[in-house]
Amino acid sequence: MFPHDDALNEARRMRILLFGANGQVGHELRRSLAPLGDVVAVTRSGALEDGLTCEIADFDAPHALPGLIQRIAPDVVVNAAAYTAVDRAESDRDAAFRANAEAPQRIAEACAARDALLVHYSTDYVFDGTGTRPYREDDATAPLGVYGESKLAGEQAVQASGARHLIFRTAWVYAAHGKNFMRTMLRLAAEREELRVVADQTGTPTPAALIADVTALALSRPFARSGIWHLTAADQTTWHGFAEVIFDAAHARGLIARAPRVVPIATAEYPTPAKRPGYSVLDTTGLRSDFGVDLPDWSMALCGILDNMR
Repeated sequence: MFPHDDALNEARRMRILLFGANGQVGHELRRSLAPLGDVVAVTRSGALEDGLTCEIADFDAPHALPGLIQRIAPDVVVNAAAYTAVDRAESDRDAAFRANAEAPQRIAEACAARDALLVHYSTDYVFDGTGTRPYREDDATAPLGVYGESKLAGEQAVQASGARHLIFRTAWVYAAHGKNFMRTMLRLAAEREELRVVADQTGTPTPAALIADVTALALSRPFARSGIWHLTAADQTTWHGFAEVIFDAAHARGLIARAPRVVPIATAEYPTPAKRPGYSVLDTTGLRSDFGVDLPDWSMALCGILDNMR
């Protein structure tokens, strides 16, 4: 999905340990990282989606993770595993913090011990959503719920570990596989003529493929400094706006028989255990400048994903 870069061919081949290889981003990373070297995939079950076996890691048992890193001896560790059940986290705080804070801490400390570079992903949910302009990397964080708190704690643990690191905050992630908003909308389009979708939360839908491609491009560059960067597609919309474009674009491509009516509603009309930020658009200026990437508009990126589903 991302323009080919000659740096991918010129980069030294490396040994990459990939946690969360079956997730939305992890699935795409297996593809995008392959040209860079030997990718050692890790999942909780020890199996990939295609039935092949791989390494096992349980983020509910973070103490076991350093041993795996020591045995594999990677040059780069990419952590695409996380506890992402935003609402369940409100009643499952310990599990969220084990996976999103303690596990990254153990991984980062093991990376520091062998000078491996760590790539870690975080979220727009570290912000409270009261901003009126896109959030910059150095803006004050103030998570509204347990999920955001645990992801922020993970960021801080990586930063404090002494490991060389690239932390990418992203948002509203979706893909042609896995559980996500786009796939839910496509399923519901076959079942309903009308859908009510929240219209007062604003952010940027971001395909997992884009996250994976930018990650590969960043790793192909010589390491310059550790830090946090915001990585999303360009521009912004609401969940209601996202749904409308999904239906129109999918219908135009023959993926759904009809485009349901999408009725805008307020967040208050769709109560959830976890409070969501009302505005969580991320400023990607730093990423575009430091890594020389040109990020696509979110709607164009969506059309690219749907084209590949035909």
